Amino acid sequence: MTRTHELLSPKDVPMPDTDQNPSAAELRFRTLSRWDNEGGSVAAAPDPHPTIAALTSAELIQLRIRTIALENMLIAVLAEGSDRQLAVAREMAEYIAPRPRFTHHPLTIEAGRHMTSLVDRAVHFRTIQP
Repeated sequence: MTRTHELLSPKDVPMPDTDQNPSAAELRFRTLSRWDNEGGSVAAAPDPHPTIAALTSAELIQLRIRTIALENMLIAVLAEGSDRQLAVAREMAEYIAPRPRFTHHPLTIEAGRHMTSLVDRAVHFRTIQP
């Protein structure tokens, strides 16, 4: 299914925020809020029973390779980052929680642990001198 981009009418364009200097916590909240609704997409409601083809073995292997590459790239970036960036990454790992009135899901909990592990690995590489 291909999405087409349509011109928005003035009533569809969001008003700019009046908050000129939002706090870091407010910025994180705004970012995470957009994740819940796919970045504020205005597309029609998704089909409740979409037809999705199963991934092939080759596609799964490519996803694994890309995930490993992205994790290692993130570790390298965090290893050169500031202490505050590491602290924010840890805060984000703790922030992962189910939506209100939903129960914790094991994959969500594991994702938070994995984020913390990535930060810990980055700290390890900060201490290694070539």
